[in-house]
Parts: sequence; structure tokens; C-alpha cells
Amino acid sequence: MQEVYDFLKSCGTYYLATVEGGLPRVRPFGTVDIFEDRLYIQTGKSKAVSKQMAANPHIELCAFDGTQWLRVQATAVEDDRLEAKQHMLEAYPSLKDMYRADDGNTQVLYLKDATASFCSFQAEPKTVLF
Repeated sequence: MQEVYDFLKSCGTYYLATVEGGLPRVRPFGTVDIFEDRLYIQTGKSKAVSKQMAANPHIELCAFDGTQWLRVQATAVEDDRLEAKQHMLEAYPSLKDMYRADDGNTQVLYLKDATASFCSFQAEPKTVLF
């Protein structure tokens, strides 16, 4: 899991895919955190992506660093604890202009049953489960 976190952090931006009404939805994300040995992402409950994950928690992340790419298939599980939200906000202080741990909008989700695949044109794929 640490390797996945490090890769996503180094890319800065990754893409999160969800489904809405049978159609794929993909958007850029930039938050990733490790809290209590779980990999977390963050969004706002008022956003469409939050509603999409509530309706169908199966997601996929994709990132590219210029040489290799990473795809992570997982189930997004909401963690509504203030401690988890605060940890994310401490990792991303710039979010504090838009979110607070107790604002009723901040949402953090951890990735459950994740399969991460590192791929490139120069090496055999590597799979990490967490």
C-alpha cells in the first residue's frame, strides 16, 4: 500500500472513475492519505462524485508518472469519523479553506479490497493487493 501511496503522491494528480446511470465518470483528484493502515481519498458530500460512490462504491484510480502508470480497483468505504477527516486536512492544509472536519460536507473514504497494477512498456506488470 505504501508503494501505491508514494506513486500517487509523486504524480500529484490521479483520475478517479465512477459510474452514474450506467455511464462512466472520470475526474482529476489530488488527495491521498494513509490513516490507520488504510489508503484514503477525500471529496465533498455535496459533489456528484460522492453520490456516485454512495450508489456504487466500486471505483478505479489511474495515474501516470511519464514512464509507468498505476491502476487501482477498489471499493470506496466512507469513514465519517472526525479523526479520519482531520488527518486528511492536516495532510492537505490548503483544503482548510474549503473544508472542516465537522462541516457536514467533508468526506473521506478508504480503499477496501484494492488491487493495484503498476504497468509500463519496459517492465512486466506488478500487482499489489491491500
